[in-house]
Amino acid sequence: MSQKLQAVHASIQAAAAAVSRRPDSVALLAVSKTFGADMVLEAIAAGQRAFGENYLQEAVAKMAAVALALQAGPDAATAQPLLEWHFIGPIQSNKTRPIAENFAWVHTVEREKIAQRLSEQRPPHLPPLNICLQVNISGEASKSGMAPAEVLAAARAIVGLPRLQLRGLMAIPEPTEDLQKQHAAFRQTRELLQQLHAELPAHAAQLDTLSMGMSADMAVAIEEGATIVRVGSAIFGQRERTIQS
Repeated sequence: MSQKLQAVHASIQAAAAAVSRRPDSVALLAVSKTFGADMVLEAIAAGQRAFGENYLQEAVAKMAAVALALQAGPDAATAQPLLEWHFIGPIQSNKTRPIAENFAWVHTVEREKIAQRLSEQRPPHLPPLNICLQVNISGEASKSGMAPAEVLAAARAIVGLPRLQLRGLMAIPEPTEDLQKQHAAFRQTRELLQQLHAELPAHAAQLDTLSMGMSADMAVAIEEGATIVRVGSAIFGQRERTIQS
């Protein structure tokens, strides 16, 4: 896995260099959904610290197993790695509390109601929960996310909620091998974030995140300004099962 992670980082660095961006301006989120705690521990040993999960029940159990394994490991007496868990799946209202209690980031906020519940249910002893608004940038009927025209009003309503930090936007454009279409979708997402900067100047500094780009379109997303890329199969291999929860 160390070699796979190195290869992904090399691809990120090459894409960033191609548009004169610093390599450290793009963070790698390892999408560990459906993979077990053993695979996450292997990635941790290889230096990965941020992990993305889609399925709540699976994620909470995995997080506990990883924490237990790290506590029982040979390096337990030394400082444990500081892990960052990101929720990147659809959010139902009845699942906001455990998400607010267990994650550092949520990329898939598509309704003001969900943001309000996350704000109310974020434990006060934890840092503010970082959130991104999910944008259905390609207008697909089968995909979650708010329409681009709804983003500004949602951001205005959400940006001041306590216990939350609105960080930016997340998008999963319609899959296509057409590079022009890839660029157009990611560019539109970047321009939406720029619009938020202009309309919400007091919060522009915190609106620093574009979560976009996966294994197949990561380079284009980075060219268009992605700050977090979500990569799973290139790190962990192909998924063999699907977990719903």
